[in-house]
Amino acid sequence: MIRSELIQKIADDNPHLFRRDVERIVNTVFDEIIDAMARGNRVELRGFGAFSVKRRDARTGRNPRTGDAVDVEEKHVPFFKTGKLLRDRLNGDA
Repeated sequence: MIRSELIQKIADDNPHLFRRDVERIVNTVFDEIIDAMARGNRVELRGFGAFSVKRRDARTGRNPRTGDAVDVEEKHVPFFKTGKLLRDRLNGDA
């Protein structure tokens, strides 16, 4: 599902809301999650999962085409850990 499909689904399920308002709500939620992660905070949505930021150390990598050594800088990457409810539903336990 992509963002526009999510917006449409929420708008269809809530006919009393205008589509533009649903779009603003969805964008606000995503923006808040992104902003919290940019500050280094963890975002937990109970039953769904938790978003966090992991730090990857600098290392020496290899260029796959030439085989030359390449220095890879330290970086921060998003990480998602599923919640128990989501895992259970995916595995048919619920």
